[in-house]
Amino acid sequence: MKASYTPYTLHFKVPSGTSRGILTDKETYLVRVWDDADPDPDRFGVGECALFRGLGADDRPEYESVLQQVCREIDRYDTLDLAAWSSIRFGVETALLDWRHGGRRVVYPSDFADGQRGITINGLIWMGDKRTMAARIEEKLAAGFSCIKLKIGAIDFDDECDLLAFIRRRYPREVIELRVDANGAFAPDRALEYLKRLSDYDLHSIEQPIRAGQWEAMARLCETSPLPIALDEELIGVNGAAEKRALLETVAPQYVVLKPSLVGGFTGTQEWIDAARVAGAGWWITSALESNVGLNAIAQFTATLPVEMPQGLGTGALYTNNIPSPLEQVGEQLLYNPAREWDFSGLSWR
Repeated sequence: MKASYTPYTLHFKVPSGTSRGILTDKETYLVRVWDDADPDPDRFGVGECALFRGLGADDRPEYESVLQQVCREIDRYDTLDLAAWSSIRFGVETALLDWRHGGRRVVYPSDFADGQRGITINGLIWMGDKRTMAARIEEKLAAGFSCIKLKIGAIDFDDECDLLAFIRRRYPREVIELRVDANGAFAPDRALEYLKRLSDYDLHSIEQPIRAGQWEAMARLCETSPLPIALDEELIGVNGAAEKRALLETVAPQYVVLKPSLVGGFTGTQEWIDAARVAGAGWWITSALESNVGLNAIAQFTATLPVEMPQGLGTGALYTNNIPSPLEQVGEQLLYNPAREWDFSGLSWR
């Protein structure tokens, strides 16, 4: 086997706000694997090493040199310890699975990859001023989404509550499911107060109300909160199976949100699913600003799982220069159209 990679910068169509600031660009890396002895010269696998600056535990100065080394040693990939390099593991896992399944971007064969069914996703409302967020909510509702997720924690909390009340006045919980994601924005000593107010709006759950790494404080919140709590950033950098079990036993969350590029690739994600089942926690899968290459892999993986709720896979349309792909979003359905082609032209592999 041989491997090469290329850096790629994704450009947001509209600056997207989170509690960490405004995002205009997203760095990532694509990796390509092939076999010189393969009689089919067009067979190759592609994955995305979806580095997330400022959030991923593998955001380190030596990142690209580690990726170079993995490419040089691709023949012995199974012996490499990439537990601390989540996004590299995610990308190389994807590329190798793609190659093994024929090198045509089918990473996990399923009726989704065959174009026979879609995956229900939530409509994501990025942070912005109150008027902008209200307009985005209207767009998602008009598009037919039955699950809306709002990023909160960056504007006035009363304004955020007004937006939730606006939805609830028109749609009860039975019609529209509401999720919120605080990205750790609340102070531990005030978080319960905020959760009590948010519970007035019949929410499905809140993701990461306080900053990650405060296991005892989060455990108290999970025990006393009037709304279900989902761990998100809390999972990043927790690598060993024993440590995963310890986190879930200590905190006892109602849900975990699994982002394969941030929690150890598909191997690490499956470990979290197994641990969540033992702990009695629910889970769903979410993308983390990957290009269509990473989003496709996550969607195909998700399609093989027994999912029962909308998944967080709606970020494919964020960029002006996303990799052209067969992925399509129709209303609240993410679809794979095998009649459409991938286009990797213009990339310069290293």
